[in-house]
Amino acid sequence: MGLCMKERLSTREAAEKLGVTILTLQRHVTAKTVDAPPLQQIGGIKVRLWTARDIAKARKVLAGTRPGRKKKA
Repeated sequence: MGLCMKERLSTREAAEKLGVTILTLQRHVTAKTVDAPPLQQIGGIKVRLWTARDIAKARKVLAGTRPGRKKKA
């Protein structure tokens, strides 16, 4: 079950595809370790609509990170 190029996913759905929690994905977006699509106004809310390309790029970044808390230097 692939993702067509025209299909857009919410951040929650993108996190599911990536195998991480939405909180984990949001933390990476906030830390700018993952390039997220821009916020878009839909109805009265702002959402990010992820494409297959966005998810593939995020998957590469997340593959290089280790899970768990990071030690502060």
